[in-house]
Amino acid sequence: MSKRTSVSATNGAVSSKTGIADEPSYNKQKDLLASTTGHFSLLKALHMADYITELNGFCGIMSVFSSLRYCLGDPSDKGNLWLALIFLPFGLFFDFMDGRVARWRKKSSMMGQELDSLADLISFGLAPACVAFCIGLRTPLDHVLLCFFVLCGLTRLARFNVTAANIPKDSSGKASYFEGTPIPTTLGIDALMAWWIREGWVHDSVPGGVWFVGTAFEVHPVVALFVVHGCLMCSKSLHVPKP
Repeated sequence: MSKRTSVSATNGAVSSKTGIADEPSYNKQKDLLASTTGHFSLLKALHMADYITELNGFCGIMSVFSSLRYCLGDPSDKGNLWLALIFLPFGLFFDFMDGRVARWRKKSSMMGQELDSLADLISFGLAPACVAFCIGLRTPLDHVLLCFFVLCGLTRLARFNVTAANIPKDSSGKASYFEGTPIPTTLGIDALMAWWIREGWVHDSVPGGVWFVGTAFEVHPVVALFVVHGCLMCSKSLHVPKP
């Protein structure tokens, strides 16, 4: 979840419209991004916190690739499946650190906010859905419901980027609460899937079994965990205090 808006600056005020510090580094980044010359102007525009956010995205992408490698190999060899799950807590670490670094360096940007949300979508939305597919949630209805979960994460992150400036903040510029559950809380489901893998409850042994076998509504009932979590992420009235 993005924690990189409304960083207070020692030499500038925070804009009430965007929630971004009106500081020289922010203006410099805008100029670099708008530049029509320079092959590496984009790299020059990125702050240190942005590169840490990229590492979050890297962890999510590697998790997805590990899931794909598992599907291509021997189902009894769960090495790549474990790798797919192991990358995700590291994504959370980098998601936490980018906000800390941005506040420490007093450098924030709209691009950093967008990068943070896109990386979160991969690491805590798409990657867990891929792991769920790997362990056996593979019916057409499973796919639709997992897609619903990822789209809820997408919508929740887009809403955060639009409304972040309107959420009450403390003196440091940190938002007081999340609207809906933050998408990194998907790690709770990841931990549950890790337990199932350790116990061998995958594929034909997924907890809850399969309902409506042989019909168009064939589904694994455990996919409801993803559906409920998706709904909680999109909740407007649920306010989760920030730690």
